[in-house]
Amino acid sequence: MSRARSSAAANRPAARTAPAGGARGVYVQAPKSDIYVVLLGISLGAILLGCLLLGLVMNRYNFKTKPTAALTPAASASTPLLALAGNFADLEKSA
Repeated sequence: MSRARSSAAANRPAARTAPAGGARGVYVQAPKSDIYVVLLGISLGAILLGCLLLGLVMNRYNFKTKPTAALTPAASASTPLLALAGNFADLEKSA
């Protein structure tokens, strides 16, 4: 006893064989692209555009990645307060 086919499977044509002069086997239609293929294409374009822009920015610096100047250590947060306290002490002595 065979099972009943769904309406989608019943309306689909059966797989066709290759033409007489062609290769042997079953002709299968290539799958269509979906939204995920489009998203992959968009992300590939964004990556390529980002690489191009990064190359243009690095060209400004002649593709050098090492810093050329030695940086001084950052001053501590309490340094300005101590300087102000010293100024107030000077003001009190002069008064």
